[in-house]
Amino acid sequence: MNQTYGIAAVSAAVVGTLVTGSAGLRISRTTSDFYVASRTVPPYLNAMAISGEYLSAASFLGIAGLVAAQGVEMLWFPVGYAAGYLVLLVFVAAPLRRSGAYTLPDFADARLESRAARRVAGVLVVGVGWLYLLPQLQGAGLTLGLVTGAPRWFGALLVAVVVTPAVAAGGMRGITFVQAFQYCLKVTALLVPAVFLLLAWHGDPRPAEALDEPPTFRRHTQVTVETTVRLRVETPLRAVATGAVDGRRHDGDRLSLDPGVHEVRAGTTLRFPAGTPVPEREPGDGRRAGTSSWAAPLSGGRDDHPLYTTYGLIFATFLGTMGLPHVLVRFYTNPDGRAARHTTVIVLALVGGFYLLPPLYGLLGRIYAPDLLLTGTTDAAVLVLPERLVGGTLGDLLGALIAAGACAAFLSTASGLVLSIAGVLGQDVLPSPGVRHFRPATLLAVAVPVTVSVAAGELPVAHAVGLAFAVAASSFCPLLLLGIWWRGLTAPGAIAGLLTGGGSALTAVALTIAGPVTDGWPHTLLAWPAVWSVPLGFLTMILVSLATRDRIPPGTEAAMARLHLPEPPSARTPRPPEPAVRPDPPAGTRPPRSDHPMTIRRPGAGPRT
Repeated sequence: MNQTYGIAAVSAAVVGTLVTGSAGLRISRTTSDFYVASRTVPPYLNAMAISGEYLSAASFLGIAGLVAAQGVEMLWFPVGYAAGYLVLLVFVAAPLRRSGAYTLPDFADARLESRAARRVAGVLVVGVGWLYLLPQLQGAGLTLGLVTGAPRWFGALLVAVVVTPAVAAGGMRGITFVQAFQYCLKVTALLVPAVFLLLAWHGDPRPAEALDEPPTFRRHTQVTVETTVRLRVETPLRAVATGAVDGRRHDGDRLSLDPGVHEVRAGTTLRFPAGTPVPEREPGDGRRAGTSSWAAPLSGGRDDHPLYTTYGLIFATFLGTMGLPHVLVRFYTNPDGRAARHTTVIVLALVGGFYLLPPLYGLLGRIYAPDLLLTGTTDAAVLVLPERLVGGTLGDLLGALIAAGACAAFLSTASGLVLSIAGVLGQDVLPSPGVRHFRPATLLAVAVPVTVSVAAGELPVAHAVGLAFAVAASSFCPLLLLGIWWRGLTAPGAIAGLLTGGGSALTAVALTIAGPVTDGWPHTLLAWPAVWSVPLGFLTMILVSLATRDRIPPGTEAAMARLHLPEPPSARTPRPPEPAVRPDPPAGTRPPRSDHPMTIRRPGAGPRT
């Protein structure tokens, strides 16, 4: 990719983000503006903002890489990411908006009348947010390193420098416009190049078969491995090597690789003639990947129990979306429950349309960039395809457009995560809530994951994303469904379920990353915990609540009525704009607001609990 064009595209995306976010400084004037945009965001704008922050680096780059490397069974990722909003639409969207809360801990506190439940929910919100923010920072480093040649730590710092002022300046109201702009940029960045890539593929006189096993190099290809890898060769193949292969040094020598496993040291360059089958990269955990077909789901190979892992993926993605704090906080910004449902329907259309594009890039990446399978950098398929298929100045321009979209993917998701984390920190951790403490909370929300990202270097990004979804599905999904639909939920039951479900998922995936168990059912159960950790969270909440029936909050009936009864017409009428920033309340008090969670209003009457 032309670095000059790439730097210009990334700079344009950053400037556009800062300019759009600066508008929030002029229009965000109250505490409610900063936390929930005064609950006046119309459905179409809110849907674009939700789609903008939800379509992260994992969606923009990761899905294409997974499809290219592992085949059609990876299509469960986009299906699950999109279908999660269907669960939100049916069970959560409207009641959550009617709760009147600012954050998930607000909801837990108001529904259960428990400060302890609020604190536990707050810790989990911050934990899930930081876990999900880490892969965004790592992905930013990888992308900017490929596009601009900058070191990987620069990506994390750039995201922090751009996101912090955008969030701190305008809060929720300002970041809404930023994320809507970034959604449009991401869709354009994938859709426009896709048209040219399809035309180039159609005009190819030798269109390769994507279903070939194994894929082959279409032309003479040079591959340089950055880290030591083990390659499995099924049939003898010839290559030219510069570096160390199987412990022997080569300096432009021709060598023949016999069937079996061969070790290629870091920094080695291999040159393969056209038509050579692509060697298979051995998994990092040392397990052999058995025979599988790219086009046949559940054909085995990478997992010992493919059917179970598929269900684990479905559980995590379908239910994890419901528990992502940066997604849920958006529903608090709708004017009423009806608008929340309308927003969710629009999101389903926007997100579903977007997810038609990454699998196309994955298919073309397998055909025209098979060297990425060898180096293990298939996430870069989206970025390199314009140069491979189109080439010339047009290819450079299309590649720059995709780079701008990838930058928007990191920035938009990071903005939503920082906003949700800062909201919880500002409400529950810092000495007193209010706008004055929202901005320091923003700095804290960014500083911790950036420090970890820079200090830790390369992290297993895929595991980090899966961890965030599994923990969210195992903790907040039971809390929301039972809190909204079951009168018998108690504070001890909710706390026990949050700790048991979320804690077990966290422990399972952490053990998977650490690697003490590498095969068999123990490995599969730990690597895909949502199948058992989500039911465990539900069961714990129900059993403990039944055992503590005397602890049912006295205001439960009023709270349930608030969640499920349609709002009166007066509640749907937008309030007049407030002329100035409210003064911060004294330390130890909550900001006054007329829409306190779980209050019931009658036309012409004040709030009553």
